[in-house]
Amino acid sequence: MTGAVGYHSGRFPPQHLDWQRLAPLIGAANAAVARYDGMLSAIPNAAVLLSPLTTQEAVLSSRIEGTQATMGEVLEYEAKGDTGDLTSPKEADIWEVLNYRRAMRAAEAMLKELPLSQRLINETHKVLLSGVRGHGKSPGEYRRIPNWIGPHGCSMDEARFIPIAADQLPDAMSRWERFLHEQATDPLVQLALLHAELEALHPYLDGNGRLGRMLIPLFLFDKGLIQSPMVYISAYLESHRDTYYERLLAVSRDDAWTDWCLFFLQAVQEQARDNLAKARDILALYNDMKPRFVDATHSQYAIHALDWIFERPIFKSSDFVRSPQIPEATAKRILSVLKQEGILRVIEEGAGQRASVLAYPELLNIAEGNQAF
Repeated sequence: MTGAVGYHSGRFPPQHLDWQRLAPLIGAANAAVARYDGMLSAIPNAAVLLSPLTTQEAVLSSRIEGTQATMGEVLEYEAKGDTGDLTSPKEADIWEVLNYRRAMRAAEAMLKELPLSQRLINETHKVLLSGVRGHGKSPGEYRRIPNWIGPHGCSMDEARFIPIAADQLPDAMSRWERFLHEQATDPLVQLALLHAELEALHPYLDGNGRLGRMLIPLFLFDKGLIQSPMVYISAYLESHRDTYYERLLAVSRDDAWTDWCLFFLQAVQEQARDNLAKARDILALYNDMKPRFVDATHSQYAIHALDWIFERPIFKSSDFVRSPQIPEATAKRILSVLKQEGILRVIEEGAGQRASVLAYPELLNIAEGNQAF
């Protein structure tokens, strides 16, 4: 007889939450999100300047599912222009991270035409699983067979949690979508409930956790709480992984919706603060580097170079030289100067026809939150 917790049939959305316990964190979390959104509005071309944070979010969300790739490894792999031939576990991990980032970009583009919905979630799931280890597991389609959560390779009898039966998924996802579009008491609590429910339903054969975490910035963007879906929450969830999973499990086991919402609101509050601090540091670095690039290079293309490097903090020298915004001879000279000034570091020397690979450590260390480079 299985000892697994089963899906909480008939208990979504919950009828009762302890709003008195939630109220202090609701205010703090919403205020933290609003401050971060204000910072986003102050950043010119935020998608470029915060590009390393977007990659770091993809790394950390994928790491919760067991991948081992680092941000540096992902950016270096991408810079080298390697193919999608998944010849090693490390390459497979890297491609899962790259697909996470692609899926987020695809979802953001779709939100210009579609509401946040089952259709958009399914299309995003297709991109997430395209060409990676889960590509044979019906991308973009709800599962038609049972699945369960537990130790790798475990049987259903050894599972920790058994999601909803496959034949009940269509109705359950329709109920989830109806709640998504309801006018809720508080949008962050609504998001907490939507995230927990999507994880509990586990509608796909693979990629459920990553898709559930993508929902967080997409929902905040769709609801107008942030001007761009550049909210990064996986660092908190990854560092509190055991509590994260336990609070989700307790929803079905103990009807502990309020406890889950408290955990989620704390995650949003702390990560919004962390996002704000990193965004401030990145903007300060960018503003500090503008005159330094100009003074060092004596070039009218200095700011083009700065923007290019911020968007690609690990890159091949040949890609920079081929940049259409900067003449080739000037680009070569700028790279030489930036290396001499210690702004760029060579992480792989060029040889023969192979270009060198360069990194911008100061920006990467802000994104990592420590001296990783």
